Amino acid sequence: MGIGKWIGGALGFIQFGPLGALAGFALGSLFDNMFGSTTISDGQPYGGGTYGSDTYSQETYRQDSRGQRNSFLFSMLVMASYIIRADNKIMHSEMEYVRQFLRVNFGENAVTEGEQILLNLFEQRKQMDAQNPNAFKNTIAQCGQQIAMYMNYSERLQLLNFLVQIAKADGSVVTEEINALKEVAVSMGLSVSDVDSALSLGGTTLEEAYKVLEISPDATDEEVRKAYRKLALEHHPDKVETLGEDIKKAAEQKFKQINEAKEIVYKARGMK
Repeated sequence: MGIGKWIGGALGFIQFGPLGALAGFALGSLFDNMFGSTTISDGQPYGGGTYGSDTYSQETYRQDSRGQRNSFLFSMLVMASYIIRADNKIMHSEMEYVRQFLRVNFGENAVTEGEQILLNLFEQRKQMDAQNPNAFKNTIAQCGQQIAMYMNYSERLQLLNFLVQIAKADGSVVTEEINALKEVAVSMGLSVSDVDSALSLGGTTLEEAYKVLEISPDATDEEVRKAYRKLALEHHPDKVETLGEDIKKAAEQKFKQINEAKEIVYKARGMK
């Protein structure tokens, strides 16, 4: 499936606002550059068709899920364009992480199109910032607010986790990237501690484990248990199952890492 088709679905779902504006720019530039046209066809219009009651319910659910998934993935590209350029560099390893993500989700043909969309977003940032140095930054903040309106909390946490993985792809996360991640997280209604937690996932030290659980070392055992239960509920893979099996699998890996952090803390405290 080409990325041009799912971005059309995303436009149908996110409608107007800053995400819609960036989608329109990225899509128009993509098709101007690659096909000489901005026309997209993805079968029948999103939400269209006449069905019997049972069939209609199934089709509506399928299209709603597709719309959520498409919007999630396009939102990731928009926010990724901000994180990748946070240090004023475009690292090959970070771009390759996105390419691989697109390859797994949409196939080889989508990789070139997805990369072109990112390049178009980089160009849009350049044009906007030439007029106002904070223009694109402000747009990203508005995009975050729009994302918070149509994504549930667990989906936003998963989106943040993908952005953190992109930032970590080159082996280090610099201060500019951390600050950008925190800006994006707060704009989406998440917290700075959510960023610290995501950055510490996969770590093996006790200090990192405490950060994953979003608690301090002087917390009581009961506070530790409460913090873990809260994270387990928020990050449970079932909360993102409508976004697709591949994204759910990524959530399962993240959930596993949260449990590993819990085990490190529990063992250090002699808890069961």
